[in-house]
Amino acid sequence: MMEQELTYEAAYAELQEIAAEIENETVSVDVLAERVKRASLLIEFCQQKLRATEAEVNNIIKQMEGKPGA
Repeated sequence: MMEQELTYEAAYAELQEIAAEIENETVSVDVLAERVKRASLLIEFCQQKLRATEAEVNNIIKQMEGKPGA
């Protein structure tokens, strides 16, 4: 379950932790599936955040282009 206050930075940091655990083989096979599931949720969250941010930036650029003397 996703926390309400998850930020891009927090999600990215958690993804790095999961990747490090997997690389260092510190995760048991039983926990590995759980980690991979969590990682896929975090990746999806980050992608949604990036898409939303891109849309916001594009809107701001359009507004700026539409203003005379900008």
